[in-house]
Amino acid sequence: MNIIALVKQVPDTETIIKIAPDKKSIVTEGIKWIINPYDEFGIEEAIRTKEKFGGQVTVIGLGPQRVTEALRTALAMGADKAIHINDPALEGSDSLTVAKALAAVIKGMEYDIIFTGQRGIDDDMWMVNIALAELLGIPHISLAIKIEFVNDHKTIRVHRPVEGQTVVVEADLPVLVTCQKGLNEPRYASLPGIMKAKKKPLEVKKLSDLGLDASQVGEAASKLKVLELSPPPERKPGKIIEGETPEQKAEELARLLHEEAKVI
Repeated sequence: MNIIALVKQVPDTETIIKIAPDKKSIVTEGIKWIINPYDEFGIEEAIRTKEKFGGQVTVIGLGPQRVTEALRTALAMGADKAIHINDPALEGSDSLTVAKALAAVIKGMEYDIIFTGQRGIDDDMWMVNIALAELLGIPHISLAIKIEFVNDHKTIRVHRPVEGQTVVVEADLPVLVTCQKGLNEPRYASLPGIMKAKKKPLEVKKLSDLGLDASQVGEAASKLKVLELSPPPERKPGKIIEGETPEQKAEELARLLHEEAKVI
C-alpha cells in the first residue's frame, strides 16, 4: 500500500508569539518549531498502516529550509522517504495555494491513502485538507478516531465523532483522511530511527518541478489576505470576594455581578 502523510511545521505551543512590525506576520526569529501535533497522529497512522499491510510511507512538507527538521523527525518515526516543497515564491501562500502545490506533487505519485492532521494549530483554518482532496478528485473524511480497512483493503471505514455520538463513514481508495486525538498515540523517534533517517531519501521540489510558476502561488495568488494581526486584549485581574461568612460572600458576589458586570 502506498501511503502519504502530510507534515506541517508550526511554532511550539509554549512559544511566546510576537507580531512583526508589518502587523501581518509574526516574528519567526527565536521560535522553536515542531511538527503540527495533529499531523503526528497522521504520521503514526500511516506507519501503522504500513506495518500492518506493507508498502511504504512518503511524508510531504512545504515551507522553508527549517521544514527539513520536521521531515527528518517523521523519517525517524518510521516513514520511508520525504519530499520537501521549498521555493521562496511560496512565501505568503494561503490554504488554497498550498493545496495547489501539494496536489501538483501528489498527482505524479502512486498512492492509496493520504493521512493529515485535522487542522494546523497555527492558523486553525481547516482548509488545506479539503481543498487538496477536491483538487485530487478523491473523497475526504475528517476527524478520524478509528480506522478499519474492508473489502480486501479497497475500502476504508472511518469512525468520527459528531454531537456526542459516532458516525461511521466508508469510502473507496484512494482517499484523504484527517486525524485527531484519540486515533492513536504517536511514537517517539528512537535513536536507531534517528540514525536511519539520515540515510533515507529526502527530495526537494521547486515550483518548476511541479509545473507551477510564481503567479499561481504566494501572496499574489492568495484569495485570503491578512489585513492586520493584533494580540488578544489583556484580561483584567480577577477579584477576591470578601466576607466573613458564605452568605456575605454570596451577597457581595451577587452585587458585583449586578452593578459591575451587569450580567444579572
